[in-house]
Amino acid sequence: MKVRVLDTTLRDGEQTPGVSLTPDEKLRIAIKLDSMGVNIIEAGSAITSPGEREGIKKITSEGLSAEICSFARAVEGDIDAALECDVNSVHLVVPTSDLHIEHKLKKTREEVLQQAIDSTQYAVDHGLIVELSAEDSTRSDMDFLTQIFQEGIKTGAHRICACDTVGMLTPEKSFEFYGQLSKIGAPLSVHCHNDFGLAVANSLSALRAGATEVHATINGIGERAGNASLEEIAVSLYSLYDVKTDINIQMLYEVSKMVARLTGVYLQPNKAIVGENAFAHESGIHADGVIKKAETYEPITPELVGHQRRFVMGKHIGTKLLQKRVEELGLKVNQDQLMQIFNRVKSLGDMGKCVTDVDLQAITEDVMGVVQEKMVDLEEVTIVSGNKVIPTASVKLKIDDKDILEAGVGLGPVDAAIVAIKKSIADFADIELEEYHVDAITGGTDALIDVIVKLRHEDRVISARSTQPDIIMASVEAYLSGVNRLLADKKERELLDKD
Repeated sequence: MKVRVLDTTLRDGEQTPGVSLTPDEKLRIAIKLDSMGVNIIEAGSAITSPGEREGIKKITSEGLSAEICSFARAVEGDIDAALECDVNSVHLVVPTSDLHIEHKLKKTREEVLQQAIDSTQYAVDHGLIVELSAEDSTRSDMDFLTQIFQEGIKTGAHRICACDTVGMLTPEKSFEFYGQLSKIGAPLSVHCHNDFGLAVANSLSALRAGATEVHATINGIGERAGNASLEEIAVSLYSLYDVKTDINIQMLYEVSKMVARLTGVYLQPNKAIVGENAFAHESGIHADGVIKKAETYEPITPELVGHQRRFVMGKHIGTKLLQKRVEELGLKVNQDQLMQIFNRVKSLGDMGKCVTDVDLQAITEDVMGVVQEKMVDLEEVTIVSGNKVIPTASVKLKIDDKDILEAGVGLGPVDAAIVAIKKSIADFADIELEEYHVDAITGGTDALIDVIVKLRHEDRVISARSTQPDIIMASVEAYLSGVNRLLADKKERELLDKD
């Protein structure tokens, strides 16, 4: 069995609220869909507007391998607009439920049947491939639905399609419904919407029941809750059913990202197959298993769909994964340093933050630069600041086992804290702050703050850094790290002088 894929991203997908593609954007997506192996590209609905026709014409003039199709209602005007665009086929849609016939069309079944026959004949006579599609078919009378399809085939329709327009099917009903329609004996397509989150499951059931073509959109975009997701169907057929399509599944992630970018409809991180977390691991047990053997927690490899495995560092991380990630960054740490990094990552995780590779590198470099034997330890820091309060800081330091408490004021809270520390260490060393640099590592108000300072003591100048989620604490710790390094250096030089 081989399944054909009709991609309707450029028609049904563009009906997503807020999405409007330019002709050039439509062309870019169509070229990518064609190179990925989509059999039929529904390029739009030609009757919609001059801009829509321009987009479809750009696609049909590109000489793509895929069949290029236009959506059309069962009226000559829609078919004429499609013909103007030089498409290969029309997706000719006829409402078949009594609900649509009576309330939307305000016609009789007989009138709708004749309209379907006449429009099919008109399209066929003008050289178009016709896929005759029943709108709201899953709420239609089965006898009338069958009659529409049979008469359409007699008239010359090449394929038939039953649309679950408002996503009312269940997988069990889908199997039964499309199984009945497959007995008509014509190539049968399934078109499912995702109102109950069952579009992919219903599509797969329909294919099992005898449908040979599936309609889908990239990322499952579409009106309301969207359509069946092409990437989920293609990979499910490949991996779970051993059913072939012409889709190059290694391009799925690339195409997904492109469509998301051009439509402005971005994916939830846990979207199957193409979501950013689809192959992301944080849990210590899971990550450890994936490192040892990917299949332990991955049903397919990320490379299969052009994705990448990603290890997320947060409160669930284990030491083995952490060590592996540190080593992959080209850094070497001892066991004590590893545990310091581990505790920092866990602490950030408890604050609700996940640590990126950039964050991890900054934390690791920070830990690697920490002086193990500290002469000055921070016991406590308190800051008072506001629009009508002079920034004031009080710090409590332990210096050579002595508690020293000082306060200072400054232009801002960081400046006040540094002033207080300078006063605390004044009796031990005259240390000047030469440079102060701060970066928000990954952007956002919850980003880790990387503070780098340059301190001078006599003729000795050193740099120190600290990486924390709090700019004040990062500044204080960077300053104290530099102080400790300078004091340690001073002590070492004094000992050498004595010798």
